[in-house]
Amino acid sequence: MTSTAPGGGPPGPPPSEPLRDPLPDPSPGRPGSGSSDAELRWQQGWRRRMLSLGMLVYPIITAGLLGQYSTGDRALAGYLIVAAFCACYLLEAVTVTEHPWFHRCLLGAMTALFVAELPFAREFAFFLAAVTVSLATIFFQRYAVPVVAAGTLAPLVVPPLVPSWHSGPATFEALAVLFTALTVHAFAQTAATNLALVEARAEVARLASEAERNRIARDLHDLLGHSLTVITVKSALARRLAAAGSSRALDEITAVEELGRQALADVRAAVTGYREVNLAGELARGRELLRAAGIVADLPTATDMVDAEHRELFGWVVREGLTNVVRHANASRCTITLSAEHVEIRDDGVGAVPRAAGPAAPAGRPARVGGNGLTGLRERVAAAGGSVEAGPADPGGWRLRVSLAGMGMTSA
Repeated sequence: MTSTAPGGGPPGPPPSEPLRDPLPDPSPGRPGSGSSDAELRWQQGWRRRMLSLGMLVYPIITAGLLGQYSTGDRALAGYLIVAAFCACYLLEAVTVTEHPWFHRCLLGAMTALFVAELPFAREFAFFLAAVTVSLATIFFQRYAVPVVAAGTLAPLVVPPLVPSWHSGPATFEALAVLFTALTVHAFAQTAATNLALVEARAEVARLASEAERNRIARDLHDLLGHSLTVITVKSALARRLAAAGSSRALDEITAVEELGRQALADVRAAVTGYREVNLAGELARGRELLRAAGIVADLPTATDMVDAEHRELFGWVVREGLTNVVRHANASRCTITLSAEHVEIRDDGVGAVPRAAGPAAPAGRPARVGGNGLTGLRERVAAAGGSVEAGPADPGGWRLRVSLAGMGMTSA
């Protein structure tokens, strides 16, 4: 953690908390969202250092005007005090430490050196106060207002109260203290805000990446779940046909090979974000899947009644619904109904009994095993502003219905 310089420190935390630099130098461990954030931090760091070096003009002014009031050994002592002040300031500006006491000790030493310089430089020593007050507003934000007020009033009050100085209020020095402290404080606030924006941008990028990973995982589940189910069913059919000596076995194996190639293409398209699901295509593939599984398919042959913008979503519904019918339903018949606002998949199966021990399902009522597919489908439908109903159907079987007529999501 980089120490705080006059232009780059954050608003001071409570004394019990460590001091923090609002824009530390870029490092490999620093969260960021790309090269633009690193460039922003570099620019802010460059500006902070320039402002930090610019603050050295005040000790230089004090040293340049010191000769008006001190000569000989007194002048030498005054110069040494200014040099020690500059050394403390540079040490404060470049030191990397998390211990707030170290920075406060340096600030205390600089304040003591400013007081020690007063007998030698008189009102010109208040230029050093512009530096110490600015640092104090950073380290002790809670007390920034009284510190700035005291630092501004001191040049106006102290010189007239010291008879030997024969001087009036140091108005220029008071203005230097006031405006320098305000400038440094405003810069620190801006730097802290910029860092918060950088971190917020990094968090947004992280959340977007996480959402994209979830989307890919959901799509892969839907794609592979359907394709592997079809391959499994067709492979079992081919095995039975081959055992019976039927020539259809070769056709089924050829179909399995084609499905494998299509599944690979779907996966490649999904991870690149360019895959498309077509309702008509899913109905055609679903009809073939149900035929291979020995399930009578009552599927619509036209999709014109569904709006083009909803056909991809309904295609996903058909894919997931028919995959679950083949996997879990033990059905003999499956029916799909379509309209402009809904798609419904109904089967007459008795369901698959979960392996875990539990109460038996009522006679004639399916006991379906839930999975990630229905969860992903709910997410898709919810994103489109629709609702999902999934549960036992009357008088028997299972029903999956997706409707885009209303908002929200329900589950039977």
